[in-house]
Amino acid sequence: MARKTTTDDPLAPVTLAVGQEDLLLDRAVQQVVAAARAADPDTDVRDLTPDALQPGTLAELTSPSLFAERKVVVVRSAQDLSADTIKDVKGYLGAPAEEITLVLLHAGQAKGKGLLDAARKAGAREVACPKMTKPADRLAFVRSEFRTSGRSATPEACQALVDAIGSDLRELASAVSQLVADVEGTIDEAVVGRYYTGRAEASSFTVADRAVEGRAAEALEALRWAMATGVAPVLITSALAQGVRAIGKLASAPRGARPGDLARELGMPPWKIDRVRQQMRGWSADGVSIALRAVAEADAGVKGGGDDPEYALEKAVVTIARAARAGRA
Repeated sequence: MARKTTTDDPLAPVTLAVGQEDLLLDRAVQQVVAAARAADPDTDVRDLTPDALQPGTLAELTSPSLFAERKVVVVRSAQDLSADTIKDVKGYLGAPAEEITLVLLHAGQAKGKGLLDAARKAGAREVACPKMTKPADRLAFVRSEFRTSGRSATPEACQALVDAIGSDLRELASAVSQLVADVEGTIDEAVVGRYYTGRAEASSFTVADRAVEGRAAEALEALRWAMATGVAPVLITSALAQGVRAIGKLASAPRGARPGDLARELGMPPWKIDRVRQQMRGWSADGVSIALRAVAEADAGVKGGGDDPEYALEKAVVTIARAARAGRA
């Protein structure tokens, strides 16, 4: 049976999934398997780790079948294959078998780069699966999940979900699925809050928001909850730093500028510009300076410069909240 060989075809002879984000790697595999089983429900799937793929194994798996059955061969952590097995795979890339789809999962780093280059040179279909380390990447992921599901979610709801769940993409995807299944209409921040109240309150960004708003008691309560539920102190100092810097950036921006223009200039989404504008009431240039010093001291304290990380954070939160209120006096 003839098959397409375009790079966007899940049934291309070879798919190369590159990166270290487990959820995206698994989805790349699932997409190929689903396409294969749509074409042939009896598709045989072999999912192999490097230790299971010995020299000669690939040749056995891809040898012609009497019944010409469709097969998907998945090789995980391809960068860890032995030198002899890599030779087998490179040889296969030059003449892939009919009715067989090979899926190579590769971390994308220097190790095993020769195999990565060979697969690309052979014209493999490539799927990017990068580790999402930046909050902006995870926010974009959540938005994409809602769009893919055909549902609408406000920017504030997407941000609240990232704040509440954290960096685990599987949990973020699961949360989106739950909201989509349970909630009708547009999903907003209030809905996310109802579903993930406990986790949202423990968010490092909630601590930062309450602190820069001058709400010391609420910030301290959120801080203690966050610490009790295992939020890393370094994440809290990072959130505090981002919150104070956002105040400083917006305070120094041209007055009267539109949110869209400020968003481009300051590197913030427009909705965040509106939120920071509300938070910055009462702040002064001196207050920002004092708050940044407090964050720096707390950061040093939680990274080994002090005996009590929790005390260092509490002191920073109180100092930031006082700085936020100083301009209102």
